[in-house]
Amino acid sequence: MAMAAVPKINPTAVVIFGATGDLTQRKIIPAFYHLRLHNRLPEHFAIIGFARRPYSEKEFRILLKQALEDYSHTHPIDLAVWQWLEQKLFYLQGDLANPEDYVKLAHFLETLPDAKFYKGNFLYYLATAPKYFAIVAENLAKAGLNPKAGELENRRLIVEKPFGTDLNSARELNAILQKYFPEKSIFRIDHYLGKETVQNLLYFRFGNSIFEPLWDRKYIDHIQITVAETQTIGSRGEYYDSAGASRDMLQNHLMQLFSLIAMEPPASLEAESIRDEKVKVLKSVPIPSAEEWLRNSVRAQYGPGILGGKTVKAYREEDKVSRKSLTETYVCVKLEVDNWRWSGVPFYLRTGKALAKQFSEICIVFNRPPCVLFANSTKKVARNWLKIRIQPNEGIHLIFNTKVPNQPALEEAKMDFYYRRYGGHYFPEAYERLLLDALAGESTLFTRSDEVEYAWKIIDSLRNAWNEEDCDAIPLYAPGSMGPVEADELLRREGRYWGPPPKEEEDIGDGES
Repeated sequence: MAMAAVPKINPTAVVIFGATGDLTQRKIIPAFYHLRLHNRLPEHFAIIGFARRPYSEKEFRILLKQALEDYSHTHPIDLAVWQWLEQKLFYLQGDLANPEDYVKLAHFLETLPDAKFYKGNFLYYLATAPKYFAIVAENLAKAGLNPKAGELENRRLIVEKPFGTDLNSARELNAILQKYFPEKSIFRIDHYLGKETVQNLLYFRFGNSIFEPLWDRKYIDHIQITVAETQTIGSRGEYYDSAGASRDMLQNHLMQLFSLIAMEPPASLEAESIRDEKVKVLKSVPIPSAEEWLRNSVRAQYGPGILGGKTVKAYREEDKVSRKSLTETYVCVKLEVDNWRWSGVPFYLRTGKALAKQFSEICIVFNRPPCVLFANSTKKVARNWLKIRIQPNEGIHLIFNTKVPNQPALEEAKMDFYYRRYGGHYFPEAYERLLLDALAGESTLFTRSDEVEYAWKIIDSLRNAWNEEDCDAIPLYAPGSMGPVEADELLRREGRYWGPPPKEEEDIGDGES
């Protein structure tokens, strides 16, 4: 079944900078293949790879054909679709830092077979190391490839995370990019926003009268947001030891989920209305003092152990990681939103590596009902939970109380909804949806500059508190666990507990990390 209706995509030439890298092979090309498979790409379309490696056009196409075989989430590969896409693939060897190579790129774009149809409609994808983001933008402008006055819609820039390493670097990068591209032409991509369940949050919240009135402090006790990964850092030691879980995941993925779940109803479903409300949430987070941060956050590293039947080294023993590192592979924080809707409701955000389960979900935990009717019961009335599973096996689960048959007692029951059991709809991968929106100029699922900066303001404050703490080690947790005991204690001292990870019978369907 075809995807939902989307705006018409005009003829476009896509330039991928860093086109021979891992991201292009694993995500970008499979996404374009599936968009063509579902008839979402215009007939006049081109993808130009720009990278330093001395590939011929044939070698570039062979590389991406193998990547598609390896990373496509559907098989077998439709050869007719691939043959169409293959003819749209071109390659230009170039140095990201050399302005002259961008002049060559401008000429290359003018001489493409379908150049007359593109009319300067270009999408630039920065699949490069972050240090090249500003360099590419500046060199595009020097070659006259940035947006022209009156043509702001037809030349767009997709920027991958990490978007800065702190507030100051994010502001600096924003200023440079906005010097050459208007904000409406900059698409900061976060693949979590392309996931179907994340997109559905607004529809679920504001499209159901049984839930919308309950979405505030009168009915909700607290909210948990979890992004758990089973992988260790692998070969990413050099990057990860300078980033940690707070920069790698908390600042972007979890903050995105946090702002979507807490936002007020937007004036419309237009991009700016939605993004305005997300920013208001981040602006409403009171920045804790260093003392408050240390009381309401937990950072930890995985130690040595067994994970998935294999021996795992401690984080400090991983390649290219300092043996005295204080970089966290797990972080948990308590945040609050100082507004009328959420006053007094804590939000607990956690993420970590080498954990027991790979899953992402939001748990809405409701207040207990008055328990006078069940005062003689030996079991306390359980809270109602609404779990919104983002991955794997996207769905929504409601946990409620019901009577035990033939006994005067309560037990928990659950109603489940799984997207992949619903209808026969096609579920695009996150990058498919995001690329399609970027081609159409639809920015709802991309982060705005002020949103990035407010998120960094919160994370900088947290990291400053950690840096002021006098310690030479942070807590360890066992690989294959759900994190350090200190994270459990953070909730336990307030009479709460983390929702359990998904059970085996719930881990069906395809999940994307």
